[in-house]
Amino acid sequence: MVMLNEPRLDIATIHRIVQQIQQQVGRVIVGKDDVVELMLVALLCEGHILLEDVPGTGKTTLAKTLARSIGCEFNRIQFTPDLLPSDITGVNVFNQRDNVFEFRPGPVMAQLVLADEINRAGPRTQSALLEAMEERQVTVDGVTRALPYPFLVMATQNPIELDGTFPLPEAQVDRFLMRVKMGYPARDEERQILRRFRTENPLETVDAVISADDIRAASQICRQVHIHQAVEDYLLDLVRASREQHDIELGVSPRGSLALYRASQALAAIHGRDYVIPDDMKYLAVPVLQHRLALSADARLHRRTTGEVLAKLIEQTTVPVEESWGKALAQRT
Repeated sequence: MVMLNEPRLDIATIHRIVQQIQQQVGRVIVGKDDVVELMLVALLCEGHILLEDVPGTGKTTLAKTLARSIGCEFNRIQFTPDLLPSDITGVNVFNQRDNVFEFRPGPVMAQLVLADEINRAGPRTQSALLEAMEERQVTVDGVTRALPYPFLVMATQNPIELDGTFPLPEAQVDRFLMRVKMGYPARDEERQILRRFRTENPLETVDAVISADDIRAASQICRQVHIHQAVEDYLLDLVRASREQHDIELGVSPRGSLALYRASQALAAIHGRDYVIPDDMKYLAVPVLQHRLALSADARLHRRTTGEVLAKLIEQTTVPVEESWGKALAQRT
């Protein structure tokens, strides 16, 4: 195991660590650099990801590979209609020998949790996981237990099969930092996958390059990344426009504004910058904001998607020119 031994972290070190993690993940995952980058943004923001894609596109492999590269414990929960909240959080079992109740932790007591097909479980079970995501703790029989750090949930749902599912309500989907689609690989990428997995499992070659303490420190540094007022105004203009757009019935909430704010800080740090530029927010706007919108009846009637409406909104929102924030950054440096 290759671990980082840095006396202190800074932006340059975070950039180098991320490159090392991407190299480790790249030993297994082919052609999903953008998805890996978004997952690392979520990790540094202490957020969670909703992966919406068809089965077989590598979601489980990606989660396992990321967990191994950051030295975290991984658990997978297969959501089914008969899954109970206690199956996730854990349960107290009576020990007849010692005449005491013992807590048996559920699979959520891990650092990286893959909640597979979350929309297959009932609302109570979904809420149990979402509560753990928000509070970062579970309560069983009146006893509250903190979840380990870092705690990242990757929840998946199949957008094609709707039979026997319980769609997540808008208020619960809003708890996820991002909604991401992996998509099918390109032809050459699929050829690489076939050859890479032909004789062995490359997951065994992945090494950890960072510790939990370093992740916590990196997360704190990301929150210190500078956002100039002009760039901040761009964010506010974008979310305000979502609340006034006729194609959108429910615009971006303040939680969504904060999510985009922090995600852009993490992305800037990943790219080795101690300041945010408008392109950071433009790049992150769709994965961070699209699941926080509710389209109007007219937009749904014309079969528009939230991604399309949001992309048009981004195009219509004025981007601050570099002169408005570049000089202030030059003075800081």
